[in-house]
Amino acid sequence: MAPIDDLLRYDGRRAVVTGCASGIGAQLCGQLADLGAEVVGLDMRPPASDGPRLSDFIEFDLSDTGSIDRAAAAVTGSVDSLFNVAGVSSGIGNPLLVVTINFLGTRHFTEAMLPKLGSGSSVVCVSSLAAANYRENLPQAAGLLATGSMAEGISWCHDHPDALADGGYRLSKEAIIGYAVKGAVPLGANGIRINCTGPGVTETPILDQLRSAYGQGLLDDIPTPLGRVSNPAEQAAVLVFLGSKAAGYITGQVIWADGGNLAACHAADYEKG
Repeated sequence: MAPIDDLLRYDGRRAVVTGCASGIGAQLCGQLADLGAEVVGLDMRPPASDGPRLSDFIEFDLSDTGSIDRAAAAVTGSVDSLFNVAGVSSGIGNPLLVVTINFLGTRHFTEAMLPKLGSGSSVVCVSSLAAANYRENLPQAAGLLATGSMAEGISWCHDHPDALADGGYRLSKEAIIGYAVKGAVPLGANGIRINCTGPGVTETPILDQLRSAYGQGLLDDIPTPLGRVSNPAEQAAVLVFLGSKAAGYITGQVIWADGGNLAACHAADYEKG
């Protein structure tokens, strides 16, 4: 029987983390390094000098296929865990760019990285509590998922403006879940796992985007059964688990790290019933 420490540690393993410069991504890089991983970080700009320890940093832009392809090529050798953390909120005020970065670019990068992932490896993506109704909204997200490239996805968005009318964030995060669910079986045939986390409100730069765009009131209206919002380290720890051998039989799943938000909604439904 393998000791639990062996299942959770990353000694001798290589991890790639997008969005490494701040928030959940920066915390994740630090936790992975503490657990023995060799960490390759990617972001639009390097981490601060006192940021996470990286074995390599690669600059890239998830809205640019050329940049994504160059970054993927710069990741040499095999990869044991790919963590797709980078993203933006609807607070940036550009729905098409939100979908492009959060889903289309992330998908493009993941597909480019898959040849570097072998049996026993994993892909972990960050979705959001905003995607909690992804099953009900499946017909809409399915159209975006059916596109085969970033260019096709952007064209689909232009043809379906109503799908992005609420800022694009929900759609992009629902599509990320759909991508993981659809990919679980074909990737599983090659011994690769793929999962998502669904963070609740977390104190990161994305939260600052939302405050600036919509005001603190929007965030205050989101239920927090634990009496507080999450911190990046708590969210990173869930990602670490999903990428580790301890989660070796988990694939195609969403782990809702939402502080009980969905439970509160379901509890209210039981009361009505």
